Amino acid sequence: QVQLVESGGGLVQSGGSLRLSCVASGLIFSDRTMGWYRQAPGKQRELVATLTTSGRINYSDSVKERFTISTNIAKDMVRLQMTSLKPEDTAVYYCNLQQHGGNYWGKGTLVTVSS
Repeated sequence: QVQLVESGGGLVQSGGSLRLSCVASGLIFSDRTMGWYRQAPGKQRELVATLTTSGRINYSDSVKERFTISTNIAKDMVRLQMTSLKPEDTAVYYCNLQQHGGNYWGKGTLVTVSS
C-alpha cells in the first residue's frame, strides 16, 4: 500500500505564490509517475503536472510557465511551485502516484486565490 501526504495549501492573493509538497511512503516501485491534479468546485478533476522517475515532465496548458514540478533525490517527494496565481487556480490539489498495479491519491490540500 502507498500513502501520500500533501502540505502547503492555503489562501493567497492573485499574483502570489505557494508551494505544495507531497511525501510518499509504503510500497513504492522504482518505475513510477508522481504528480498533481486539481478539482475546482463543480468541475472534474484535472491534471496539473506529472513527473516520471526517468525525468519526463508534463504540464497542463493552463499552468505552463507558472508552475514548476520537482522531486528530491530519493524521488519519494514531489513539489509544486506555483507562481503568478490566478483566482481560477482555486481548487483542491491532489497528489497522485501511479505505478504498476496501483493508482494512489492523497487527501488533497485546498488552494484559494483571492482576486
